[in-house]
Amino acid sequence: MSDYKIETKCIQSGYTPGNGEPRILPIYQSTTFKYNSSDQMGRLFDLEEAGYFYTRLQNPTNDAVAAKICDLEGGAAAMLTSSGQAANFYAIMNIVEAGDHIVCASALYGGTYNLYAHTIRKMGVEATFVDPECTPEELDAAFKYNTKAVFGETIANPALTILDFEKFAKAAHTHGVPFIVDNTFATPINCRPFEWGVDIVTHSTTKYMDGHAACVGGAIVDSGNFDWEAHADKFPGLTTPDETYHGIIYTQKFGKAAYITKATSQLMRDLGSIQSPQNAFLLNLGLETLHLRMARHCENAIKAATYLQNHEKVAWVNCPSLPGAPQYNLAKKYMPNGTCGVITFGLKGGRDAAVKMMDALKMIAIVTHVADARSCVLHPASHTHRQMNEQELLEAGVQPDLIRFSVGIENADDIIADLEQALQAV
Repeated sequence: MSDYKIETKCIQSGYTPGNGEPRILPIYQSTTFKYNSSDQMGRLFDLEEAGYFYTRLQNPTNDAVAAKICDLEGGAAAMLTSSGQAANFYAIMNIVEAGDHIVCASALYGGTYNLYAHTIRKMGVEATFVDPECTPEELDAAFKYNTKAVFGETIANPALTILDFEKFAKAAHTHGVPFIVDNTFATPINCRPFEWGVDIVTHSTTKYMDGHAACVGGAIVDSGNFDWEAHADKFPGLTTPDETYHGIIYTQKFGKAAYITKATSQLMRDLGSIQSPQNAFLLNLGLETLHLRMARHCENAIKAATYLQNHEKVAWVNCPSLPGAPQYNLAKKYMPNGTCGVITFGLKGGRDAAVKMMDALKMIAIVTHVADARSCVLHPASHTHRQMNEQELLEAGVQPDLIRFSVGIENADDIIADLEQALQAV
């Protein structure tokens, strides 16, 4: 599918039916797969032969959807996970062990920040957080002898900070480690991180990819570009024998698929954060309209941001695609066709006014979600990021009065009308 445009890939990639086979991707709702030969089953368990034997490791429905996402990102191999959190956990833990260190942009989704700042620390992995807008010298100073990866978000949730890919990629590669980016908000429709030096991409497919708040899921895509062998001493899990599979060396046996194969055969085998085939099927339906929905999300977001920017009760608005935004030029560089449908704003009355305004909304819902077809709002300091202290909130770009507004694909006039009547209550 590499010759097709991305709009066509959304529909056609991943699954190609043969003569007389289902036109729509089937749901292989089975935990197991039958074989007539014990030897063949043994070869599957030894990674000597490709095939399906247990859905926790691989499933035809999941593999087809992973292949579509891989094609959309322009990667070499991909896998699905049970959630975006699982994807970000696996992406890091696939190449680190106790005693290692990672560098992260500080503007992150609250759950991801907590995962890297606290949870993996209990496993012996330390994270250093840097301001995404730091100087190259400040970024360089964050690295240690045991640093194994650099992580950031294309568009930070909810700070909406745009990550400077080239700056972070240069630092990562200078220190011989991969650059991992969560591309959830932009999606491959609006941003192709691999074209800017990113090595591995993660997604919470729960968001725009699904697009309908129907199923939780995640994905990891490897570009296949990072040379693990060139830095073999840093990544022994990929470049030395794995005794749990009779001493195979992933880089030698699987080439550009080494990273994903290891994540599947080790982490998924042992931790089991698999996406169900039913969820993968629903995700695929969402992917088929992703290119249509993203354009409408971005269009409506700019209209809503423009309205809010001109409202007397609104103190500030952040929409990276809006001319005059602090990071507008960076957004246009990496995402010339638009960023995403999420904007943030604050009211002159502060936190109390934000709560009153949100409670007065009628069509726009208050939900613990973002980036689906329906417009919704959230107060991150009280909800998704409430586990952070004040300093951590500021480092993540979350002001106390910040309202995260995920602009849906309804009629823009109706969205603005609901905002107007709610603002009257403040």
